[in-house]
Amino acid sequence: MRPQTGPQNEGKADVRRKQLNQILLLETGSLSYQSGAFLAHFSHSTELCSEPPRPASNPGPVPIATVANAVLPSIRVTKRRMKQVKSILLIREQRDNGTQELAFQARPFVLCGLPLRRPSPTQLSYMRRNGRFFLQIVAHPQYGLPFGQDRLLPIWLATLALWQKSREVHFHSAAQMLDFFHLPKDGYHYRRLVEAFQRVFGATIFFGTEEHSAANKLLDWTRFHFLDRMKLWCGTGVRSSGAEAKSHDNVITLSELFYNEIDRHRIPVEREVVASLAHAPGILDFYLWLAWKSWTLRSAPGRIPIVGPGGLCDQLGAVPYSSPRRFRHLIVEWLAKVKAYWPECRAFVTSDRCFLVVHSSRKSPAVRVIDVPLVL
Repeated sequence: MRPQTGPQNEGKADVRRKQLNQILLLETGSLSYQSGAFLAHFSHSTELCSEPPRPASNPGPVPIATVANAVLPSIRVTKRRMKQVKSILLIREQRDNGTQELAFQARPFVLCGLPLRRPSPTQLSYMRRNGRFFLQIVAHPQYGLPFGQDRLLPIWLATLALWQKSREVHFHSAAQMLDFFHLPKDGYHYRRLVEAFQRVFGATIFFGTEEHSAANKLLDWTRFHFLDRMKLWCGTGVRSSGAEAKSHDNVITLSELFYNEIDRHRIPVEREVVASLAHAPGILDFYLWLAWKSWTLRSAPGRIPIVGPGGLCDQLGAVPYSSPRRFRHLIVEWLAKVKAYWPECRAFVTSDRCFLVVHSSRKSPAVRVIDVPLVL
């Protein structure tokens, strides 16, 4: 017989949900000093818990992740949820301490998102618009359009190209990329990665601007493909050594136009955020766009329509959410999750859910450690 769920059990579940929401919405400040507040959120007492004075012998603050490890199991949080909470706490702590690890994304895919879900096999063209910018992708008929986690591949390639300062990038194995994004090194993700390379290699990109005036129309278009050459070793996993290992390196040659786009418009992104949201491509796109958009604003806030011409629905790859009401609700949900990772994010949805208002993040940007000049 299935155990009955009584009011008492429902009350306990509600308390656990509230406790988890409270930790995700912890206000900023140095996270290393939030252990007292963190414990207060999970205390059975209703009294406020202030930070106790530190003993003189205390060598330093206890990392918040250590507190999470001790506390979260006691409130019966699932392993997946616990991993997400630890990731959020790590991202906040790295931002506060100036120890963020950076990756890079190509500008076209920050301005306009790739499809979130697998398109129909018969759909070989995809287009998004962001103001005067547009992005169109034409797929190879055998492999189809890039989608979903395929968006991690341009991040990986752009990061390697800028690290290695060359459009010909080398890496030893697929495990390096899976490790970079904290993805499982199993058969499913390995096959998914190989298929992603095929879709990206076969795609042709059209990116540019269209400007209209009363008398003239200016078209500034660029057509390029991601890669000129791709040499991937799909072996048995047995590692070689010495000269043989070097000859078995995976080699990717980015097209000159794609490399120049990455090099001239370097958009840094937080590696841990990308890894944490690797399985949520819609939230990842929204986060990266919001971090970039808020940084470009200097004074007046931006007011972006959520649906309609020129709205977020035209920019993000959320084509399946065709209902305006559903898409507005989705943006509200995504914004709440973005603020869990970046509480200082100065963006909000208007009360009628028609506009997203974005303020400048120059005083509290998402990316606070920049090893290379940021060119926008």
